[in-house]
Amino acid sequence: MLEVAVIDDAAAAEVSLDPVRARILAELSLPGSATQLAAKIGLPRQKVNYHLKTLEKHGLVELVEERRKGNVTERVMRATAGAYVISPAALAAVEPDPAKRPDRLSAAWLLALAAQLVKDVGTLITRSERAQQKVATFAVDGTVRFASARDRAAFAEELSAAVASLVSRYHDEQSPGGRDHRVVIALHPSITRQEP
Repeated sequence: MLEVAVIDDAAAAEVSLDPVRARILAELSLPGSATQLAAKIGLPRQKVNYHLKTLEKHGLVELVEERRKGNVTERVMRATAGAYVISPAALAAVEPDPAKRPDRLSAAWLLALAAQLVKDVGTLITRSERAQQKVATFAVDGTVRFASARDRAAFAEELSAAVASLVSRYHDEQSPGGRDHRVVIALHPSITRQEP
């Protein structure tokens, strides 16, 4: 089972967003049969079976084993991942494009960059799984509290200068064995409370 799977197919995304199927995916972090799931989520076994077949068709659940119980073969299934992320590629016709209006201070542009990040890293995860290799990534996540908007602006300028300095020191356009890497740094207000 993958830790995180990226859904980049529109039909699979639609299937995964159904509330009953999402609940089934959550329950199948551990293997289970339609009968076991029916008891947990309060639906008839036949209805659970229908949802399982749909999830299996889209690669969201997989067969772990088959057990004979009298005249019936019980299929034990599990989710193909512990968590799922829907890639903007699933909505290719309307996915945001950060190249359209690059604006370092725009929340919409930041969201488009984040969507591109999900799409790119999702593609890398999918390809690395096929090749049975790890993806070389690095991330930093933290919180900084600014006393004023002026301090936030000064921080953004210093951060930009520091990153530009690092990029110019390590970027080697002529390296024959080199590989390009994307650098995305974001700064946004923290969400401190949930909406009612």
